[in-house]
Amino acid sequence: MSAHEQIEELRTRMGESIIGQKDVIERILIGLLANGNLLVEGLPGLAKTRAIKALANNVDADFSRIQFTPDLLPSDVTGTEVYFQKDGGGEFRFEPGPIFSNIVLGDEINRAPAKVQAAMLEAMEERQVTVAGTTHKMPPLFMVMATQNPVEQEGTYPLPEAQMDRFLMHVNIVYPPVEDEVKIIDLVRGEEIAVQDDAPREEPPARIPQQAVFDARKEIGRIKVSDAVQRYMADLVYATRTPQKYSEDLDRWIDVGGSPRASLALDKCSRTHAWLQSRVFVDPEDVRAVVHDVLRHRLMLSYEAQGEGVSADAVIDALVEQVALP
Repeated sequence: MSAHEQIEELRTRMGESIIGQKDVIERILIGLLANGNLLVEGLPGLAKTRAIKALANNVDADFSRIQFTPDLLPSDVTGTEVYFQKDGGGEFRFEPGPIFSNIVLGDEINRAPAKVQAAMLEAMEERQVTVAGTTHKMPPLFMVMATQNPVEQEGTYPLPEAQMDRFLMHVNIVYPPVEDEVKIIDLVRGEEIAVQDDAPREEPPARIPQQAVFDARKEIGRIKVSDAVQRYMADLVYATRTPQKYSEDLDRWIDVGGSPRASLALDKCSRTHAWLQSRVFVDPEDVRAVVHDVLRHRLMLSYEAQGEGVSADAVIDALVEQVALP
């Protein structure tokens, strides 16, 4: 099977265990193939944890889960030096923490204090951890999906805006339509019955090898981006820094725009989206398909915008309308 066929098989398998969240599955695959990390926000019970577990269960990769709490220490995430006694002496050895996995779920990252968030985000950005003067590299396949609850703010430590920029995308999960909710009830009921049933179960299909992800990344790197589309990406990000050139409302709503990291993320995600659609080039629709997820957490909105109840998505909608298509 080609890399594209294997990734489509992965998408199908994930869709069988996550109903009503096709966009979330696609965003997780984009994050995996673009070699980035995701911040996922949604109310409890919307399959955030189930989504990343569905990915880990179908890819030949290690999986770890970190439940963030206010009393967590950086060493609980990164690992620490442990003293081992030997004949006539002893030595310190590094015991890796849960961050040293291929796929890491950081549950409710905004419940961890600043030191723990900084250690986590450093590992995500630098792909390495330094403990006791020794640098330890992350595995070649490494992805963090961090979740946060948008409702509960008591006992939380909101991520600083500058550190939010390190996430490739900020994905919002919404309620599924009622038709899909009926299917969800059937699915979970069937899973519960299968667990209680003593009948022999079918062997699960072979996991998708990591090499399929690496091969896909090579193909994505060869996706063509025309000068016009590349300029369109840059124009969208530049518009967040010079909103006064586009409209009075945008000027009132945006305090700080996206950095060049936003342009790089938009390029990566657009090329990955085009590859998933079986195209060898990026068109403006690929850019528009991912622009909200790429810019949502990179815009600092003014107090005026917050007072008027204007969301980041509404601001991005206005930007997309104002910036000319190539």
